[in-house]
Amino acid sequence: MTKLTHKQLKTFLDSKVKQYNTLEFIETDPVQIPHLFSKKEDIEIAGFLAATISWGNRKSIIKNCHKMMDLMEHSPFDFVKNHTTSDLKPLETFVHRTFNGLDFITFIKGLQHIYTNHNGIEAVFAKYAEKNSLQNSIHNFKKVFFEIEHLQRTQKHISDPLKKSAAKRLNMYLRWMIRDDIHGVDLGIWKTLNTAQLSCPLDVHSGNVARKLGLLTRTQNDAKALAELDAALRKLDPKDPVKYDFALFGLGVFEGF
Repeated sequence: MTKLTHKQLKTFLDSKVKQYNTLEFIETDPVQIPHLFSKKEDIEIAGFLAATISWGNRKSIIKNCHKMMDLMEHSPFDFVKNHTTSDLKPLETFVHRTFNGLDFITFIKGLQHIYTNHNGIEAVFAKYAEKNSLQNSIHNFKKVFFEIEHLQRTQKHISDPLKKSAAKRLNMYLRWMIRDDIHGVDLGIWKTLNTAQLSCPLDVHSGNVARKLGLLTRTQNDAKALAELDAALRKLDPKDPVKYDFALFGLGVFEGF
């Protein structure tokens, strides 16, 4: 496509944000899982677990997210805080791609550790936040999360930006929790952090669209590419750069741009 000027690109992407950042988006997206709850801790735990398994076929992701909630008796926070060993047994049967029942059980224990010893998920991310980035927060959240005894294999289910990962799922999760969305898709329940700190969830779809639009030159979808895309999106809207995730995702997934 013809190279757009900065103004044309912003106008085009703003129109796509308007098109896709609507309540209809929730129906086909894993963000519907935290929307099932009203209590802060239930929302953030449901969101964290849903984001963790958000790769692969979207219908399969959503189905397995609902299965996770069923296994926790639709009370994620109560389950995390008060589960017994026998409560964890049914979780052994869970599987979503390479995330299995033992991983799920470890995640429940990791979350219990976070709420019992570190004042909750939001507090951990806020503690390590930088002015314009939460990538250091993601790195340290992973370290804190795995202070418990765990299988080495489970570590791969939380990405680390300082090990060159774009950490797509955690950046998406942070968007859900922090972005105060007047259209009601993102939940915006964390008030100690702000949208200017967020990074775009970078995946195959958003990466390809970003390259076609000249927002990204790096060919790999890694931490360096994320930094490049972040810088480009912050020029379009420094206060709410990740709103453009709706545009890039929508163009890629729904329009095959």
